[in-house]
Amino acid sequence: MIIRPATTADMDALVALEASFPEEDRFDRRTWRRLLSGHARVLVCETAPGGLLAAAVMLYRKGARIGRLYSITVAPSARGQGLARGLMAACEADATDRGARAIRLEVRVTNSSAIRLYEAGGYRVIATLESYYPDGEAALRMEKSLEAPSNGAP
Repeated sequence: MIIRPATTADMDALVALEASFPEEDRFDRRTWRRLLSGHARVLVCETAPGGLLAAAVMLYRKGARIGRLYSITVAPSARGQGLARGLMAACEADATDRGARAIRLEVRVTNSSAIRLYEAGGYRVIATLESYYPDGEAALRMEKSLEAPSNGAP
């Protein structure tokens, strides 16, 4: 598994990767262009050049100490292979490198497989956001601390 930053050369593969999502949840070419323009960190997982199997988008606000995992996508044919976990670890490392103390995300309350993945990765629910998505579905806001736990030493 190779995880690397996405480039504009990945545009077609990123758009194709989103095809498995419902239309209202897909990023179109214009959105990918904006995300790749530098205000976000897009990481991709590939097996061969041009063969993208998964992607994750991290958003950062200037001066903020919390990164936002905005999106994580795995091709249906590649699910269950640990790609999402690998991308999450890469996103957490990127956020730590940028000085973030935590990562937050939102997930549909009905997306039980993603919720299990995030909980297994140490994320915890901090809020329920009613009518969060355009179709009216609620979301869970989840967060993971990136700070090393204190060992009790003075």
